Amino acid sequence: MSVPVWFVLTPNVLLLDYAGPAEALRMAAEMGGDLLLHHCAPTPRLGTSLTVELGGLSALPPELPPNSLVIVTGNACEAQDYARPEAHAVVNWLRCAPRADTCTASICSGALLLAAAGLLDHRRCTTHHSLIDDLRAAAPTARVLENRVFVEDGPVLTSAGVTTGIDLALYLIERHAGADLAARVARRLVVYQRRSGHDQQLSPWLAHRNHLHPAVHRAQDAIAQEPARAWTLAELAARAHVSARHLSRLFAEHARIGVLAYQQHLQIAQARELLADGRLSVERVAELSGFNSARDFRRVWQRHEADTPSARRRGTSTAR
Repeated sequence: MSVPVWFVLTPNVLLLDYAGPAEALRMAAEMGGDLLLHHCAPTPRLGTSLTVELGGLSALPPELPPNSLVIVTGNACEAQDYARPEAHAVVNWLRCAPRADTCTASICSGALLLAAAGLLDHRRCTTHHSLIDDLRAAAPTARVLENRVFVEDGPVLTSAGVTTGIDLALYLIERHAGADLAARVARRLVVYQRRSGHDQQLSPWLAHRNHLHPAVHRAQDAIAQEPARAWTLAELAARAHVSARHLSRLFAEHARIGVLAYQQHLQIAQARELLADGRLSVERVAELSGFNSARDFRRVWQRHEADTPSARRRGTSTAR
């Protein structure tokens, strides 16, 4: 089932806030992601920060379909732009349109519109560094975080804006269409550094992929598609169209990690996800993640995590 994506614009929209994430999601849809993009506003035409006009915009939908993704873009001059009736119309729409299953995101100053609609009350959030104080005033019960690329709190995501809108879009692509597609879109955009909401929480499926070498990406794509498979170096080299020895050198040079270590990195990532299913034993998680035994799994796990698999399942953390 397609994910309906609604870009919500207001007059004097900051064009990069809109075009960057919109192009990322358009490419994802073009490359096989089940995403259906809509571009809407209170008026069918509106001006932008570059003085050119956008036309052919859809009206704000009176009702959102299930599992919609709403992305509210930022503006160039918030004090003036958000005093306009069109911005008030968006705020009123945001107060009533989102459903319980709607994911709502903002780019840059779009967070101020979410705040005015009450969507940031008692949530963690962020915005452009120049607007942090404005957001705190607009959402006094929110926990406004500084120096964040984007922040996710439940069904609401807020970003610092401008180029970070692309980072947020890649994260949303990963969530709705998979890490492999997000990585391919990032390569198509030639986004060298793929940033997360918090550097320490970088997606393991995108880590070690901040390079542009096609052979290494081909091997990484193969591992990501079947992380539990017992890949041999020869098999990966055949996928990458290079020799096994050359692939090892390329991995170390461009991904800054060994081939085996990268495979285990993704096996552990898969294991983390499987541990959330309380019906699976640790032994079964180990098997489904591609480890020969629970003992091997625990040994590799300890290299990556400070807790044990059982403690992770319980949602606790015990130091080694």
